Parts: sequence; C-alpha cells; structure tokens
Amino acid sequence: LLPNSTERAVTVSGVPDAIILCVRQICAVILESPPKGATIPYHPSLSLGTVLLSANQGFSVQGQYGAVTPAEVTKLQQLSGHAVPFASPSVVPGLDPSTQTSSQEFLVPNDLIGCVIGRQGSKISEIRQMSGAHIKIGNQAEGAGERHVTITGSPVSIALAQYLITAW
Repeated sequence: LLPNSTERAVTVSGVPDAIILCVRQICAVILESPPKGATIPYHPSLSLGTVLLSANQGFSVQGQYGAVTPAEVTKLQQLSGHAVPFASPSVVPGLDPSTQTSSQEFLVPNDLIGCVIGRQGSKISEIRQMSGAHIKIGNQAEGAGERHVTITGSPVSIALAQYLITAW
C-alpha cells in the first residue's frame, strides 16, 4: 500500500512489448474488479517532515502528530539503533511513562486487513514492537466491509504505528 492511502504501487519491468501486454492485463483486472470499501487516494508529498529512527530504520511521520518535541527526539535517539524489548504493549522503554496516552481509531478495508496482520500475526506484532503502541483490530462484523483498528499510546507511538500500518 502507498502511505496514507488504500492504493497500491505496481512495478513492471521487461521488454517494451511485454510491458505493454502486462499493463493492458492490469487495466483489465482493475476494470473487472471494482474497489471494495472506501478508496483513499495517494497524495505524494515533497517534504519529508519529521523522521523517527528505530532499529536502524527511518520512518517519516505525517498527520497531526508530525511535530516531535526536542525532549521526545532525545528520548527517541536513545532508542535508535537498538532492538527494544517491550514489557508492556503501551510502554516504550526510555520514554517517560507519564506521557499522556490517547487513542486513534480508523477503518481498514477487509480485503487489506490481512496485509496489516500478516501471516500468523507477524506484521502486526512487528508494528506493535517497533511503535510501542497497543493496537487492537476489531472482529469482522457480518456485512461490514471494514474492520475497526484502535491504536493507543503516546502521540509519537500512535503516529509511528499509523505510518507503519499504512506503509504495508
């Protein structure tokens, strides 16, 4: 998935004739299969915004939690480059546990929830570990096209979890 959207990127390579045939086939499949659930278009951004570092990886943070205070940056720098053991899903070692926690809810289309959860829960476990947020995925309601996802934690952990969920 492209960040903050339900759209996917496709890379096609090969000889020109094969690429043309492939693109035609992709277009045919798209026309035959209308989107399920809400479509959130991808809007590329030229600015990188805030970047968080964790386990030798960088993450761009967008949205209402994009601004990170200098104190939070210092705490995040202490964590960067290290595997972080989590004693509790909502407590990140090195961050002040008294930091105000909040919750963020959003919907994920049923046909995309498997990408978020991963095989045997591997992706969602990784997202929980990297972000330090508590993430709850609601059960599939009969007839509903989406699943409720609730993220609880500090503003920084919520922003990172949201980014990681939309990046899968």
